[in-house]
Amino acid sequence: MENGNISKHTTFYAVGLSYKKADAEIRGKFSLDDNGKENVLIQAQKEGIVALIVTSTCNRTEIYGFAQHPFQLIKLLCENSQGTVEDFQKVAYVYKNQEAVSHMFRVGTGLDSQILGDFEIISQIKSAFVQSKSLNLANAFMERLVNAVIQASKRIKNETEISSGATSVSFAAVRYIFNTVEDIANKNILLFGTGKIGRNTCENLVKHTKHEQITLINRTKDKAERLAKKLDLIVKDYADLQVEIQKADVLVVATGAQNPTVDKTILNLKKPLLILDLSIPKNVNENVQDIDDVTLIHMDHLSQMTDETLENRKKHIPAAEAIIEEIKDEFISWTKQRKFAPTIHALKEKLNSIKDGELNVQRKKMANFDEEQAELISARIIQKITNHFANHLKDDNTLVDESIEWIEKIFQLENKA
Repeated sequence: MENGNISKHTTFYAVGLSYKKADAEIRGKFSLDDNGKENVLIQAQKEGIVALIVTSTCNRTEIYGFAQHPFQLIKLLCENSQGTVEDFQKVAYVYKNQEAVSHMFRVGTGLDSQILGDFEIISQIKSAFVQSKSLNLANAFMERLVNAVIQASKRIKNETEISSGATSVSFAAVRYIFNTVEDIANKNILLFGTGKIGRNTCENLVKHTKHEQITLINRTKDKAERLAKKLDLIVKDYADLQVEIQKADVLVVATGAQNPTVDKTILNLKKPLLILDLSIPKNVNENVQDIDDVTLIHMDHLSQMTDETLENRKKHIPAAEAIIEEIKDEFISWTKQRKFAPTIHALKEKLNSIKDGELNVQRKKMANFDEEQAELISARIIQKITNHFANHLKDDNTLVDESIEWIEKIFQLENKA
């Protein structure tokens, strides 16, 4: 599966964009739904890419993969999303080799998340890898790397307190509602859409309020009914959206639509309305703010509501980073060893053939030639010589490719790659 010629001249890259430089609107343009991700993978296959994985969440969209030039991966992203190369260049990042490896570790362990210590991304990386593997777009390097990141994430979760305390966008949404809406227990809440953050917000609201006043509407009713059954909520038809919005004091929008589903034309309000838009791309048109008594809060506002929880989490960053370093070092030394193992093997074969030739000469010359002793001594010498070469190649300061080249030249080794 791994084409030696392609992979010999390709580099491991991470290309993408995140909340750090890209606002919700730009992230929305580049976001990939399941269909979009699959299209990226199918196109990558056609273009002869040996391994890559694609992730897209509300906070970031990324491609990790092998290419001759990062533009091959950027092109895949732009051609399968609404984003343009110009937009990408303004907000994106491109990492290669060790930086790309480090980046995946930071992302997968929640250190790069908008909310520090948010472990949801690791399940995205896992499923992205499973999908790539099913299409033969995984190689040994990618598999080992993803497993190392999963291992780091597990250890950080278990051995540090980086995700202690409740904090997430949905938690911030609930806190915002409680802090802003007076007498919330007697107010009507309408959840439109069943996106993940909306569901979590809904679950948190149910935990903290009398929930006979929470109503749920989704374009596909069966999804809404499944959630409503779990949380004991009222479900209304999509056709009733306008009427239900009139009754609501709080509207939480969490649909997965690519274009706004709520704008001022459908609001015919009799009382103040707080709208929380928890969708990426945004699903509430900014024009709702033209109406008096409408307050629109977007997910990005909620994400800025940091609290002591996040401050406390920051204390655990060094412990998390130490775990990452340990696991990453193991991974890097595995990649190096994998790179030079064939050379060491060829060197050993070469030294053994020199030894065999020399023993043949001595066998003919000496009457009392001790075969066993000669074998033992020369094998030990060969082992010691190859160990010296292996230790040199393992050293962090060694330029592995150059060293392999001169070892192959000096010993006239066949380049089997």
